[in-house]
Amino acid sequence: MQLFRFANPDFLYLLLLLPLMIFIFIISDIRKRWTIRKLGDLKLVNDLIPELSPARPVVKFVTLMGAVVLCIIVLARPQFGSKIEDIKKQGVEVIIALDVSNSMLAEDIQPNRLTRAKQAISRLVDNLDNDKIGLIVFAGDAYTQIPVTTDYVSAKMFLSSINPAMVPKQGTAIGAAISLGMRSFSPGEDKSKALILITDGENHEDDPVSAAEEASKVGIIIHTIGIGSEQGVPVPVISGGRKDFLKDIDGNTVITKLDEEILKKVALSTNGNYVRANNSNIGLDEIYNEIRKMKKQELESTIYTEYNDQFQIFAALAIILLILEFIIMDRKNRKLANIRLFNFKV
Repeated sequence: MQLFRFANPDFLYLLLLLPLMIFIFIISDIRKRWTIRKLGDLKLVNDLIPELSPARPVVKFVTLMGAVVLCIIVLARPQFGSKIEDIKKQGVEVIIALDVSNSMLAEDIQPNRLTRAKQAISRLVDNLDNDKIGLIVFAGDAYTQIPVTTDYVSAKMFLSSINPAMVPKQGTAIGAAISLGMRSFSPGEDKSKALILITDGENHEDDPVSAAEEASKVGIIIHTIGIGSEQGVPVPVISGGRKDFLKDIDGNTVITKLDEEILKKVALSTNGNYVRANNSNIGLDEIYNEIRKMKKQELESTIYTEYNDQFQIFAALAIILLILEFIIMDRKNRKLANIRLFNFKV
């Protein structure tokens, strides 16, 4: 889709000066005509001063006004169309696997586990420069939310829409998230790859340690962040417009607890780190500092830029009009008197 915009639209306010310029020109022209009439009959004065041209000043002013308008448009930087760039940078590939099961709505981490994790990921993306990032969400199964990319703006946009309702199957399949992460990295044995798991660790679906061992064989380092409390808290839900707590099939309140042991084993299997999150620090920055120490690799990325500067045509037209305004004289040239280009009544 091709769009149009001004990169610096504030400069367009300068167009408000144009009515003032027109008013000043009209007043000046009226005073000039009044001065000429004081000398005598207007037709007689025109015969006595054949070089006088009432039309040329108008043409010069209109030309100048057109140049001014075009210059203001140039300053506002019109942008149109789209541009795709292929770039190469030195960095690492990082995939974040975020648990979006209902237990991530628990409020032992304020305002809740999932919201705090999303906030930490958003801050991390703001600090990225050359690295590629991808995002996987998982509950009872795992799904790719963002393929590995350097398009950080899109990454943050998709991040904001993440919630437990986006996955059709509840649960916590950490192994499925690891397996999907393995398949989501760019191909190549010599590439630096890191997978960050953010979850409460309550795995109910598969064997995450075995999946981590498989990831280690292909050079993927897995870091884990445990988010939640070991004591356990109920999972809030909204029912009938009122806040309640999640119940099991027997009507008992579900208590979600952090399972640190499984997360430590997953990290240890790949020589990664485990960090326990708390209200003041999720731990994502500490893990990313370790990832920065990994060997950098050349990453090829395709960047889509929605807007491309298109001021050149306006600048060229402005220059042409300024040249014309300079060439056109206020008075007629005796040698060109027979050329009646501007010989019309005003």
